[in-house]
Amino acid sequence: MLNHTTLIIIITVIVSLLAWQNKALFNRLIFYPPAVSSGQWDRFVTNGFIHADSMHLLFNMFTLYFFGRAIEGIYQPFLAGYGFLVFYVLAIVVAMIPSYLKNKGNASYLSLGASGGVSAVLFAFILLAPWDMIYLFAIVPIPAILFAVAYVAYSIYANKRGGSNINHMAHLWGGAFGVIATIALQPQILPHFINALLSPSF
Repeated sequence: MLNHTTLIIIITVIVSLLAWQNKALFNRLIFYPPAVSSGQWDRFVTNGFIHADSMHLLFNMFTLYFFGRAIEGIYQPFLAGYGFLVFYVLAIVVAMIPSYLKNKGNASYLSLGASGGVSAVLFAFILLAPWDMIYLFAIVPIPAILFAVAYVAYSIYANKRGGSNINHMAHLWGGAFGVIATIALQPQILPHFINALLSPSF
């Protein structure tokens, strides 16, 4: 039986590949605020299952593969075993709400990618193991908690600077959702995180 992380990856890869071959499908799935305002609310979800290119897809799915499997058990007791799937999809939706509110009338705004959901998974993992090593670009080791601080700081800076096609605020809101939802579902993880944070091990 497939774990839910692998299932999400398979679906995302298939949908992304199909969308790259079919421009009409790609345009229907991407996050486009005027279309959302006209009633296509499903774009809040579908945008998270398509990607701009193969590197965008590979980076997100590589990250999801390693950290999703590590935290699935936190959500397993909820919603008849589908807690992780719901957590992931909700993260994609929540991550896009601020962008939608800011760009409701912006006909030139487009957004896509699983980064909101992946950020939620990554930050939930950091609650579980703040001093575990995350390998930046699969090469450079950095403690998870230090990566989180740098990630948040860079996302805020890059969002204020602008001039990028990356939705940095979706990363931040996805990460915030991951932290809040995980603590809400499993309150005992907060004292665990604090104790682990105060007792670093390398």
